[in-house]
Amino acid sequence: MAHVTGGPDQGPPPALVLAAGGIPWRRVEGGLEVLLVHRPKYDDWSFPKGKLDDGESAEDGALREVREETGLRCRLGPELATVAYEDGRGRPKQVRYWALEPRDGEFVPGTEVDEIRWMPPAQAAALLTYDHDRDLLDAFDVDAA
Repeated sequence: MAHVTGGPDQGPPPALVLAAGGIPWRRVEGGLEVLLVHRPKYDDWSFPKGKLDDGESAEDGALREVREETGLRCRLGPELATVAYEDGRGRPKQVRYWALEPRDGEFVPGTEVDEIRWMPPAQAAALLTYDHDRDLLDAFDVDAA
């Protein structure tokens, strides 16, 4: 028997939004830095991520989104976590994240991302806008990358 949700005035539940992204990281004298992006549309600081294209794998989507938002071509490291939350339109969203080691590229500010910052994890945690990003950073283990 089919499971029916909602009443006659409610439409189907919103479709799950699938996305992917990463924590770009680099070793510097004195330790480690991670990369954050600033999105002017939301005036927030987060990790680079975005919706998957139709038929795109999460791994390919993570690399593409990071390249589009930061200009960096990265090497895919270990998968970190999957974060689930409700997006700004009330849709359930699921984002898979990977550790990403930059190989080359250069940031050019744009309308989607106007600023990036490399910083130690403790400073990054203080700047991140969302708790789920701080949780992701807390679980980040560069030694596993």
